[in-house]
Order: sequence, then C-alpha cells, then structure tokens
Amino acid sequence: MNKLFSVCEEKVYNDLYKNHAESLRNHLYFKFGDLNQAQDIVQEAFIILWSKCKTVIFDKAVNFLYTVSKNLYIDQLRSKKVALKFEKSVIQQNQDNEDPYFHLRTKEFKQKLEETISALPEKQREAFLLNRIEKLTFKQIAERLNISQTAVEKRIAKALIKIKEITELQKHNI
Repeated sequence: MNKLFSVCEEKVYNDLYKNHAESLRNHLYFKFGDLNQAQDIVQEAFIILWSKCKTVIFDKAVNFLYTVSKNLYIDQLRSKKVALKFEKSVIQQNQDNEDPYFHLRTKEFKQKLEETISALPEKQREAFLLNRIEKLTFKQIAERLNISQTAVEKRIAKALIKIKEITELQKHNI
C-alpha cells in the first residue's frame, strides 16, 4: 500500500516532514551536538528530498533523509570542531521572586553539565543522550545506530562511569 504513495505529492511530503523532522533533528543534535546546525541540516535534507522526489521511493524516504542529513552534517563538521550546546529552554516562573543565588547555581550547574557531556567520546555521548533525553530504550538505540544492544549498554555504562569520574574531579577541583 505504501508503494502507491509518491513523495512528490504535497500531502505525502508534508506528512513525512510532520512525522520525521523533529526526530531527525534530535538524532543530529545528539550525534553532533549543535541544535542550530541540526535544524538547518534537517531543512536542507527535506529540500533535497523534494528536489529528488521523483527518484526516491516512498518506503525509502526516511532512510534517504537520515543518510542525506548525516552526509551534510559530516561535510560541515570537516572544517569545524564539535561543540556540544544544550538548548537552553528552562521555563522560569516568577523570575523576579527567585533568589539570585539560585539562578547563579543553576547556571553553573548547566555549564558543568554541558562540559561533562561534551567531554564524553562521541559514541558514548550519542547513546547516552538518546537514552536520557529522547528516552529511547537500548533496543531502539541499537536499531537507530545499527549496532548491537550489548554495544549500546556498554556505551551508556562507560558514559556513566566517565561522568562520575569527571564530576568527582570537579568536586575535588583537580
């Protein structure tokens, strides 16, 4: 039944965007660590999909988007150093009434968290963020990354050990 759909049909294309753009953006963000670039790459990938809609089979469209976006991102990263930045979207109610010391401590905590996660090797960071932020199971992560579930478990375990080591060092100001 899916074979009857054409990616060139506006409704089909829009449905693909609605159903996969956010997930694709998150995947790129977790893998490469830059939200703004991830959003730009998703837009570019969908533009490329539209320009090649006649040659892309509907059943392969999602894989096409992931492959194109990954290649676009890698091309951009060849000339840049990866810098992990978390989206700063904390909803703060009654900012004026909150303690300024609380804001300072929150800012320091976020900065240390970003530094700690940035210090993780790419593969560990990616698996860790997919599990902790996107709430994917080990099995789902394994499928998305095309690796075994055991490999996912090891990456996350190593990431947790590394985070613990880094936080212990920070605690002792070493």
